[in-house]
Amino acid sequence: MGFEYGFGGILVSLLSTAGGGDALLDTHTKPSRPIERGMAGPGLLAHVLVAKFADHLPLYRQSVIYAREGVELDRSLLAKWVGHSAALLQPLVDTLRRHVMAATKLHADDTPVPVLAPGNGKTKTGRLWVYVRDDRTSGDATPPAVWFAYTPDRKGIHPQQHLESFNGTLQADAYGGYQAIYETGRVAEAACWAHARRQFYELYAARPNSLNTEALERIGALYKIEEQIRGKPPDVRQAYRLAQARPLLDQLHAWLSAKLGTLSRKSDTSRAILYALNRWEALTRYCDDGRLEIDNLPVERALRGVAIGRRNYLFAGADSGEERAAAIYSLIGTAELNGVDPEAYPRFVLARIADHPINRVDELMPWVVTEQLVTPA
Repeated sequence: MGFEYGFGGILVSLLSTAGGGDALLDTHTKPSRPIERGMAGPGLLAHVLVAKFADHLPLYRQSVIYAREGVELDRSLLAKWVGHSAALLQPLVDTLRRHVMAATKLHADDTPVPVLAPGNGKTKTGRLWVYVRDDRTSGDATPPAVWFAYTPDRKGIHPQQHLESFNGTLQADAYGGYQAIYETGRVAEAACWAHARRQFYELYAARPNSLNTEALERIGALYKIEEQIRGKPPDVRQAYRLAQARPLLDQLHAWLSAKLGTLSRKSDTSRAILYALNRWEALTRYCDDGRLEIDNLPVERALRGVAIGRRNYLFAGADSGEERAAAIYSLIGTAELNGVDPEAYPRFVLARIADHPINRVDELMPWVVTEQLVTPA
């Protein structure tokens, strides 16, 4: 007996019937079995992956849900399916990484993930790194994509290895591990105005005053300029920013410098001002390059699902589990960026990947197969 998942629910295929043939519920052909000698069809595997990594349902909860539908699929079996599926999909993830790193501008960030440490039953803190290629706001039609990578710690060597083939501008936070990358001369730093704004917003939320209020208003004026040029070509964006944003940036720099001179360097407000002034060149680089964004929000959006999942899963059972998670997050996230149904896509790919020529795996990327996907009505 094997199981498949249609858009309406689980379908049970009854194999080797008394008549010697295959009796299938609601299907006409023998189901594809992506996992050798496995009993899960591509639709069921895709549903398990999406339920865990897009809908943030832990495997034990999925097992309970399937049991209510009359199908006993224990958590350990589901975990094996996730592992096998991730292995099958790895060639796609490798191709996706190359596509992301071929960009001339990337958004980058990382987030902590708790992982069970072997041997002592305690958890350690690993990191999920995320790199986003998305130039649609500057009028570029190149397919957007996101690539996740897991590491057991936050040492700077990890992003340095991830980005070893990248040449261009990296939009990221102030994490010191990126510094060695900038020092190579092949990667320029672009900082994030959302991070700079957050320094003042936290002060405003705790105790509003005229200084943090004015800082937020001045930064807000920069964002209003961006609304006028979203989706425009880089040269148009650059010219508009130089005419409209550059004068405001110069005024903001002078104002922050003047205010800093009136404050104790130990105050929270001074720290907020210094955060911006110490990163001024990187914060204003977007003004001179129409391909860049004012902030790093594309990558923060990519991490929202990870944050929800972290609350629901509590911790991963091993480093290998987070490595698999990174692979699936990459494919599902890229599908969503391209407007592709996140369940239809892995269903489609898992039904084909085992027999697909490895040197033509780019034919299965989300932005290529869109019109071939079958999605629910």
